[in-house]
Amino acid sequence: MSISQADLKNAFARRATGVTIVTARAGDRIHGMTVSAFAEVSLEPPLVLVCIDNAAKTHSLIEEGGVFAVNILARGQEPLAERFASREVEDRRFSDLEWETGATGAPLLAGSIAQLDCRLASAHESGDHTIYTGEVVEVRLFDGDPLVFYDRDYRGLAD
Repeated sequence: MSISQADLKNAFARRATGVTIVTARAGDRIHGMTVSAFAEVSLEPPLVLVCIDNAAKTHSLIEEGGVFAVNILARGQEPLAERFASREVEDRRFSDLEWETGATGAPLLAGSIAQLDCRLASAHESGDHTIYTGEVVEVRLFDGDPLVFYDRDYRGLAD
């Protein structure tokens, strides 16, 4: 039995997820992309995972630089999520954007409700993506409600 990509995408769309932007640095080069495949792995040692498309520019920077940050977006940051998902503005994603660096040098985006700055711990190729685990070396937390993505649309949490 063969599963169609359309059916698989429709099934994945029915899982509510927080919206994150994964950013990376290699030397002077920075990049980032909107990512829905993010998960906690371990408290000791502190590990998270992200899944990055093998063809993405962010993928090559994680490989080269060995660092990445997970920026968990706040409600109202839909335009930022769209900007980092669009290939049309891929080379201008950081233009006129407020950000700083943490312990690893990976970009940390202003306005996010949490920032996890990570050193690459492992990489596992799986299909057309690579599963990266990162050791969290710095955490920054801010007030706000999370941005949620469900059924191909951005949402907030209900009270």
